[in-house]
Amino acid sequence: MRLVKVGLRRCRTILSPSRIGGVDYAVNPYIGCEHGCVYCYARFMSRLGHKGEEWGSFVDVKVNAPQRLRAEVRGRKPGRVLLSSVTDPYQPLERRFKLTRSLLRILLEYGYPIVVQTKSTLVLRDIDLLTRFEECEVGFTITTIDERVRRVFEPRSSPVPQRIKALGELHDVGLSTYAFIGPLLPHLSERGLPELLDALSDRVDLIIFDRLNIRYGNLQPILRALRVNYPKLVDSFLEALSPTSGYYRWIKSWAVELCRERGLPYDFCY
Repeated sequence: MRLVKVGLRRCRTILSPSRIGGVDYAVNPYIGCEHGCVYCYARFMSRLGHKGEEWGSFVDVKVNAPQRLRAEVRGRKPGRVLLSSVTDPYQPLERRFKLTRSLLRILLEYGYPIVVQTKSTLVLRDIDLLTRFEECEVGFTITTIDERVRRVFEPRSSPVPQRIKALGELHDVGLSTYAFIGPLLPHLSERGLPELLDALSDRVDLIIFDRLNIRYGNLQPILRALRVNYPKLVDSFLEALSPTSGYYRWIKSWAVELCRERGLPYDFCY
């Protein structure tokens, strides 16, 4: 098992304005992420004291985040808060530090609506708090139903069947739930897509799709993973990412068809 370097850090601010559609603020209790997803665009966070370090090898814990949040929410107009935008609020260290749980208590106290997005079933720990919010959405990122692909690209995240089961548990207690199917990895994510949507059909209120964003240095780690595990896909994968490729138009059209067949509400980020 890979060891993760854990640092303790004091943050100057925690409630950050967000340009992500549908939310007003983002709260990121950690810098870095143990999940170490190969495709993650948030690897640019390495510049904050971890330049040159491998994404997934470090996590800084914002130990004063609850104190900062309590100070900041008092002077802000309540708006929708995303947990989180550049880390996973329920990565394994959350079990130890309970920062996300502390932040949820404060947001609940001050009446902030929330959106939670994670790859971890640890979110189930906080059902007692989540169900007390007047407005709360909980989503799981799921790139593919194929566990082999998941192990290659999301090596330390919860297995996909566990995520699907957790969505059902959250939905059953009355929470609004969604599946974020992304990033769509060319020639990998479409494997088992109908089966994935079948499994989600009675567990979520919305399916959101997004394409792969190549930025902040994530292309080379992706290509390394492909060369080791799917060498025959490297050329077609790169071709699908080219501006002239029709891959994302095709998979968008197919995904729409699949969702409509199942009566699933859907949206796209591209």
